[in-house]
Amino acid sequence: MKKIVLSLLLAAIALRAEEIYATFTVEAKRHADLAFTATGIVGNVYVDIASVVKKDEVLASLENSDAKASLEIAKTALKFAKRDYERQLKVKKLVDEAQFDKFAFKYEHARAQVALQQALYDKTVLKAPFDGVIYEKSVEAGDAVSGAMIRTVFKIQSIKARKLVLDIDQKYWKRVKPGLTFRYRVDGDANEYIGTISKVYPYADSGNRKLHAEVEAEGFAPGLFGTGYILISEKK
Repeated sequence: MKKIVLSLLLAAIALRAEEIYATFTVEAKRHADLAFTATGIVGNVYVDIASVVKKDEVLASLENSDAKASLEIAKTALKFAKRDYERQLKVKKLVDEAQFDKFAFKYEHARAQVALQQALYDKTVLKAPFDGVIYEKSVEAGDAVSGAMIRTVFKIQSIKARKLVLDIDQKYWKRVKPGLTFRYRVDGDANEYIGTISKVYPYADSGNRKLHAEVEAEGFAPGLFGTGYILISEKK
């Protein structure tokens, strides 16, 4: 029943609208290349290709016992610097101002050291930047990585959210706008789908003389190819 209704809707739209042909490729709506920015030896790898991960989930970590120890030392120094500062704060009116400033400086310096050591420690842990699925992995425990020569160790993409990146003849650059309907098929799928143009790129590709636009979709495998028609305007 749904297919019949969709077919009737498509037929009605096609009768009223001018169609502009477009090809497209399917891409993940979100994707990222992940790498360590610190130098060290990979200690643990917690995920593999096809692993579904949550935002901020740890994917891998370097051998970081030294960084962890430095962070703990900094936190301990901060704890005692804070105690000294709070003691001096209670008797501030009774002590020399320069003496009080020394304790204030020591406390602020300790706070800064904790922030620094925390940042260094965080660089040894690689986390997922968003909910997604790992689709490429090129690291194993024991591998050496360098912050000076950064290389991608994981590639992550959104789980289901996709975008169709359309190639359109540049002569239509004045007519293709966000909000227009896109009727399309994906290679290997007999079904016909309807989407809406969500974005039109603000340039034309000088290499192939094509204009690019995006249509949001869901579930298709990234890399697939398809064709479709943009419905421009009602015929008079």
